[in-house]
Amino acid sequence: MTAPDLTHVRRMWEQDKASAALGIELLDLDVETTGSGRRLGRARTRMTVTDVMVNGHAIAHGGYVFALADSTFALACNATGRTTVAASCDITYLLPSHLGDVLVATAVERVTYGRSGITDVTVCRATDNAVVAEFRGHSRAVRPQPGR
Repeated sequence: MTAPDLTHVRRMWEQDKASAALGIELLDLDVETTGSGRRLGRARTRMTVTDVMVNGHAIAHGGYVFALADSTFALACNATGRTTVAASCDITYLLPSHLGDVLVATAVERVTYGRSGITDVTVCRATDNAVVAEFRGHSRAVRPQPGR
């Protein structure tokens, strides 16, 4: 079996200024082929909670945790080669994270159907692997813009 060509999604990631500004690092990116022959994306990223990410309760602002999950979702649902964007997303916050915590997000594309897909992302604290948040993203494949 040949390795998937991830050039397009790596190029997308290199151009993602928002994720770069947050210090989100790409750890792993892959495509899994299921027993039925379906190709599904997977991604893993990491982000350290910095002083500008902490809210008035001395915990990480939920928007930053969401951004980490959303960026990881984007990597996974674009890994198979289709230009894909978010149609909707939701997140459940389970535990707080604090200044200095390293968060690791793992995205697994669960299913694709037509131009749509569902991807789950789990955000954990790196020190104890405690689940901080669960995110579900619904994706939609779009036609790439000419010249991009």
